Amino acid sequence: MKKLKIYLETSVISYLDQPERGELFADTHKFWEKIKAGEYESFISPVVAEELERCSEPKRSTLLRHLRSISCTVLQDNIEMRGLATAYIEAKILRQKSFNDCQHIAYACVYNCDIIVSWNFEHIVNHRTISGVKGVIWLCT
Repeated sequence: MKKLKIYLETSVISYLDQPERGELFADTHKFWEKIKAGEYESFISPVVAEELERCSEPKRSTLLRHLRSISCTVLQDNIEMRGLATAYIEAKILRQKSFNDCQHIAYACVYNCDIIVSWNFEHIVNHRTISGVKGVIWLCT
């Protein structure tokens, strides 16, 4: 059976170092173990790497250590992804200040990931964004 292609958005990696989040922290660690076991084909983007690099120490080192514990592919920036991320802004799905979130979604779409794994309920994991993204993708194809 083909493995699901998952795009790991920064928030899910960040929750690996947030024990104060209780159940979400525990669930993230359980999920991370499945990734480590090779149950998924995992991807991140340069945006994820940049956001992790902006974390202060010791969080940055902890998160990067977790990321190195799995097999994941860093996707390449391309004009199609940038155009799609911009289309989300132009369609008013998200605002310019959330452009990184638009890029996360665009990377996952352009590289045909099956799932975006995220704890970002404000901008990524919500009905309005998901519906809008589907509409933009439909218009662009």
